[in-house]
Formats: sequence, structure tokens, C-alpha cells
Amino acid sequence: MNFREKLRILVAKPGLDGHDRGARIIARAYSDAGFEVVYTGLHQTPEQIVAAALQEDVDLIGLSCLSGAHMTLFKRVIELLKKDGAEEITVVGGGIIPEEDIPKLKEAGVKEIFLPGTSLDTILNWTRSNVKPRA
Repeated sequence: MNFREKLRILVAKPGLDGHDRGARIIARAYSDAGFEVVYTGLHQTPEQIVAAALQEDVDLIGLSCLSGAHMTLFKRVIELLKKDGAEEITVVGGGIIPEEDIPKLKEAGVKEIFLPGTSLDTILNWTRSNVKPRA
């Protein structure tokens, strides 16, 4: 069995959202913490995100959405992972997400939501505690 010690993380900006400062900060924080990071850039479709996650053999997908389309886009990523038999890839989200949407996203399969103002330490510690490298 091939086992990696470092987590592989994909940070993605689904949809038409044109602001990626937060996503770039998160990607850099993960990289500085010793994780392997792939950043897909702006304007990614859920299909592109899942294809990249599978190609890069990631353990975690971090989605950032500021446009208000998080319910549709995050759920679609989860659906595609299940369709491709990759539901073991952890999905987290962040951005401008109303409190009332968080339980719905978690019910759909998003493991955690990090709202603006969440410290990088909180995000890194959650990741270390809740995500393990896949075999």
C-alpha cells in the first residue's frame, strides 16, 4: 500500500466569483504549514475542480465562495465526488456563507465551513485533526 505522510490539498474558487485573495491566503498558509497545495485559480466549474482533485490525488478540497452560489456549487462538487467514487476526499468551504446555510451544507457532505475572520491557526488545526492522508 502506498501511503503519503503529507496531506495534499486543493484550494478552488468555483463559479464566477472574481475575488481570490482569501483563497490565496489559505493556500499559502497550508503550504507554509507543510502541506502539499494545488490552487486551481478563479472561475472553476465543479467538474473542473473534481477532475483536478482526482488527477492530483488530494485528501482535501477547500472551496471558497463569495458570490452567494455556495449551495449549488458546493453541493455539486460533493455529488461529483460521489459519482466518481471519491467521497472519501474531505470537502470544506469558506467565504460569505449565511449561518442558516451551514447546517444544510454539512448535511450535504461539506465537513466544515470557515467564515471570514476565522484564524489561520483554527483552519490549520482543524485540518490536522480531521483529515488524514488517503492510502
